[in-house]
Amino acid sequence: MASSNLPRRIIKETQRLLSEPAPGISASPSEDNMRYFNVMILGPTQSPYEGGVFKLELFLPEEYPMAAPKVRFLTKIYHPNIDKLGRICLDILKDKWSPALQIRTVLLSIQALLSAPNPDDPLSENIAKHWKTNEAEAVETVLIFLNSAAKEWTRLYASGA
Repeated sequence: MASSNLPRRIIKETQRLLSEPAPGISASPSEDNMRYFNVMILGPTQSPYEGGVFKLELFLPEEYPMAAPKVRFLTKIYHPNIDKLGRICLDILKDKWSPALQIRTVLLSIQALLSAPNPDDPLSENIAKHWKTNEAEAVETVLIFLNSAAKEWTRLYASGA
């Protein structure tokens, strides 16, 4: 773990993430690059994403904490604020970023976005339209995506292939 060239703040945040993980979230730095985190977020209970396991990547740019982390979903997800490349429409990752925020805050905000999709500020127009015109059907589609992601996940990581 080459952490000697890392700012003290990143080291402290990383230690806290590992020692006091937020419920339903795990984030661990890559051994090759301590600015790159492998993240797993469990779909929040009482949300359409409940039961899902979502893999994300988080990267802290050189300017962090003056600049927001770069975060994207690696697991396919049907969500009005996440596009098919996994990019996330979330104000604190853009114009509402503040150096007072931390990696933990960002991950909790993404988890909250899963609980409360915001079709009024969409990244995916089609999904947002679907969500607004027929939320029940959009939620059904979420379940189809979750199911196929779970199958894919099992095929890739659990079959021992």
